[in-house]
Amino acid sequence: MTATGERAAVPAPGRAITAGQRPLQGRVALITGGSRGIGAAIARAMSQAGATVVLAARDEDALRGLAGSINEDGGRALAVPTDVTDPAAVSRLVEKTVGTLGRLDAAVNNAAGGGHPPTPMADVAVADFDAALAVSLRGLFIAMKYELPALLRGGGGAIVNTASTVALRPVAGLAGYVAAKSAVVGLTRVAALDYAEHGIRVNAVAPGPIHTEVLERTGAAGRRRVAAALPVHRLGRPEEVAEAAVWLCSPASSFVTGAVLPVDGGLLAGMPPFTAGADSTPNREGVAGHTATELALTRVRTRTTPLPGS
Repeated sequence: MTATGERAAVPAPGRAITAGQRPLQGRVALITGGSRGIGAAIARAMSQAGATVVLAARDEDALRGLAGSINEDGGRALAVPTDVTDPAAVSRLVEKTVGTLGRLDAAVNNAAGGGHPPTPMADVAVADFDAALAVSLRGLFIAMKYELPALLRGGGGAIVNTASTVALRPVAGLAGYVAAKSAVVGLTRVAALDYAEHGIRVNAVAPGPIHTEVLERTGAAGRRRVAAALPVHRLGRPEEVAEAAVWLCSPASSFVTGAVLPVDGGLLAGMPPFTAGADSTPNREGVAGHTATELALTRVRTRTTPLPGS
């Protein structure tokens, strides 16, 4: 197994979309939290799929650097520094997108931030809980509030929201993060129901452990530990989440709405097998290995703002 948590003998999966595979040709896609990590990978994948991409995030330098790189590679990218917690800023973002490019066909809401380290719920400060919801939940709601009318004016489209596996398999001690990501799933489904008859599909991706800069900071041993807890025995790549997002925005998923697509290496499939010791009692690590790994990962996640992709 390599330092990235992948078995050396297994080629890294995921591949760039080739010139002949451009399912988003001629479309305009908006990506929030699009300056780094998963968000940056989604922006590149959308561009490779043929879309003109509008990148929104708070880090102006990173945003403009990515947009420049996409443009140099033959794509078309527009950088619009935006704080998704500010309704006026998000309104301007969507107005600039439509005003400059003439339309909006797809949006990926990936911005995230805030949170608190693993803490028993009664000990979580109200301010920390509010911070956990400010970007990941409230910011996502604000983004959809302004994206949906633009999609309606264009005759329909697709939205993909970034949730997390913790929305489907909660982790103890992370009241704010779990609440935010669980609510993202709920908002996704409500929007899907509200706008299905208008030709707008709304879905979510739920990434598991993905090798972004956050996991990079855990060190090689930490990444190996996380990878070992997954059925596939390796970490995911941002490009793999990006390919799922492209598919959900493309005509290939035209009958899919209100869905939550895990991109998690089998994390949510179930528990690892029990390992019986000499006394025939289940091995504690066999039962709790996944949860312990998730907790270790979220300790790193919640100490850092912004989160991957923001």
